Amino acid sequence: MFSTPIHVIDFEGSRQSGVVEYGVVTLHGTQVEATYSRLCAPAGTISDRDRLQHGISEEVASKEPLFETDWKLFADLRESGPFCAHNVAVEDGLLRSVWSYPRSSPDFSEGDVLTASWGPWVDTLQLYRRIYPQLESHKLGDLIALFDLGSELEAQAALYCPEKRARYHCALFDALASALLLRRLYAEPELSELTLRWLIVNSASSTASRDGLEQQDLF
Repeated sequence: MFSTPIHVIDFEGSRQSGVVEYGVVTLHGTQVEATYSRLCAPAGTISDRDRLQHGISEEVASKEPLFETDWKLFADLRESGPFCAHNVAVEDGLLRSVWSYPRSSPDFSEGDVLTASWGPWVDTLQLYRRIYPQLESHKLGDLIALFDLGSELEAQAALYCPEKRARYHCALFDALASALLLRRLYAEPELSELTLRWLIVNSASSTASRDGLEQQDLF
């Protein structure tokens, strides 16, 4: 198993409100090494639809610092390992809407190459779509149920989630769910030679992107 930590991220919020809650699970091999989570003051209004989904009101969130005050945390995490999410486009877009790029950080798919980018990412949605294309749904909750990870998720949530935030559409809970999906791939017999580069290449959102990463191996 590779030694580089992977930081599994989930955000609650939207382009309208900005990030109003984040959850991060640092997965080092198969172990949860650290977790980070807090509410964040909205940068805009929280819609009724979003509030009903994640349960965060402007009144409560506005008492907390803005997400942008946690630059050092996210920049430091990105330097130490790649980011992971279930449907990377959402988390990557929200990150880049606040900070266009991090400090120069290892690419992690290309040896000693450095990049000023929040990616390349590991994406559990794309990985499960590619490994299990026959499934009817690749939604986070459906995958947790299908692979019988519900009890383990509840146990992890009891250890790490803030009070009253141990359910879907709560940032750390969803990040823990994504981390469990990633971790179970390590035990798949067919993926016994799994590498960090393989995870990144097969997380690419399109065939063209994946082929581009694979093509780099020829040079």
